[in-house]
Amino acid sequence: MSTNAYRHRKVAIIGTGLVGMSYAYALTIKGLVREIGLVNRTPARAEGEAMDLSHGLPFVKPVDIRAGGYNMCRDAQIVVITAGASQKKGETRLDLLKRNVSIIEEVVPRILKYNPDPILLIVSNPVDILTYIALKVSGLKPGRVIGSGTVLDTMRFRHLLSTHYNVDSRNVHGYVIGEHGDSEVLVWSRVNIAGIPLINYCQACGKFIEEKKKSIDEDVRNAAYHVIEKKHSTYYAIGLAMVRITEAVLLNQQSVLTVSTLMRGEYGMKDVCLSLPSLVGSNGVSLVLSSPLDENEEDALLNSARILRDGLSSVNY
Repeated sequence: MSTNAYRHRKVAIIGTGLVGMSYAYALTIKGLVREIGLVNRTPARAEGEAMDLSHGLPFVKPVDIRAGGYNMCRDAQIVVITAGASQKKGETRLDLLKRNVSIIEEVVPRILKYNPDPILLIVSNPVDILTYIALKVSGLKPGRVIGSGTVLDTMRFRHLLSTHYNVDSRNVHGYVIGEHGDSEVLVWSRVNIAGIPLINYCQACGKFIEEKKKSIDEDVRNAAYHVIEKKHSTYYAIGLAMVRITEAVLLNQQSVLTVSTLMRGEYGMKDVCLSLPSLVGSNGVSLVLSSPLDENEEDALLNSARILRDGLSSVNY
């Protein structure tokens, strides 16, 4: 895992709404990049956001924050697409589909005009379907077009488990796979705490999980709906998840993250983008990991893929 501390690290962000700017703010504090380019369909909005962030630069590591057109994408290692209609109360991520497909079809060619080979990170919802469409529109290698996928869902899962067991969430290992949405799959069969399988950890600490599984599953699956109901949109946590993906790419960490990427035979799935644990580094996704699942989990994963394929078919992809 090599890093290049002297490489000029640049990220371009398409869309300066709440998600895009939560990401930009977290990225600025993290000190991970040397340049951030902001692009928005309303240029004045991007300019104002760049000014606001720049006024705080004396408190953080040096970074050049600028607003402009799609020329901001030039020389960026990562171009992040957050532009699109946001999820409304009572609306599923798949309801957003037709409204956001046209945005991806418009935005991606404009990015490639200035940057022919970036890592594209798709965050707009429904993220799995839009990741697939961005891949097809761009013609980039599959590993270079990734969606934020279930990275945040996975962290929600780990957080709830850590709360139940009163253990540091960094020592909790478990994954949410499939669609970033209603059909996502919590992989209970592979959960471990500090390398100890969950059932053995339960026996050791005397705290059992069976009675909590249903509520944890519902809390992870419905977390976004609960936040939207209370504050109309989600943005802080996904912004942090995006920074984690960015860090893995820019520092070539080869981190295992549940990003959305093209399936090429894993569990028999092809021609659909969804989330499985994947190695993420400077070239995007280099390897998708498919470990044994229990029968119910694998069936649920295949069902998730079918739902996404149906969504793609509905917009002729």
